Amino acid sequence: MGQCRSIEDMADWVPPERRKLSLRFTDALGVAAEIHAGQRRKGSGPPYIAHLLGVTAIAFDFGATEDEAIGALLHDAIEDAPPSLGAAGVRTIIADRFGDAVLEIVEGCTDSDATPKPPWLARKTRYVEHLRDAGSSVLLVSASDKLHNVRAITSDYRCVGDEVWKKFSPDAGKARTIGYYRGLVTAFQRRALSGTDGFGRLLRELDADVTVLEALAGVHGIWPPLP
Repeated sequence: MGQCRSIEDMADWVPPERRKLSLRFTDALGVAAEIHAGQRRKGSGPPYIAHLLGVTAIAFDFGATEDEAIGALLHDAIEDAPPSLGAAGVRTIIADRFGDAVLEIVEGCTDSDATPKPPWLARKTRYVEHLRDAGSSVLLVSASDKLHNVRAITSDYRCVGDEVWKKFSPDAGKARTIGYYRGLVTAFQRRALSGTDGFGRLLRELDADVTVLEALAGVHGIWPPLP
């Protein structure tokens, strides 16, 4: 796991501009709650806002700016846009209220806004490939999202074992899901020098947690998956 730091140490490695929040963040929290109202994590899980708060907390832990934190709160807003707004409507809200930088982060964390969604393998392959050119803020928020996902999968696996894979697309399953997260780690590692120091530490955490999941499930992740 990553090296632990005391609260006092944070003053040395988190720049002052990354420790200040404005009312924009509070506004973004409300927008996220409204967009995802009624949605739950993987069907019958906790309210979806719990995931968004978890991803934002991780992003903050690894040095997110306010724009990056707002992007973390809204990272699934386009993908999961309510029918009353649609993806275009959500894009307009984000751009108008939080600016183009935040919209770019959210766009970079979206694997599809189509309804119905394209096949699982095509979406995930495209997402991994797009990380080659993603900006540093997208990398930080995306890796925070994936770390929160992996930790949730690992926790569920310890409780219910292979039953956990029933929550995922039938096109994914255990081997492909774990392979996808190993593929993400590899893609992030190729971009490690493009991110901040926080991104490097975050990536080490993600790599370690994917390794734990692989060991628990007895599967070494391979990406792209074997035919």
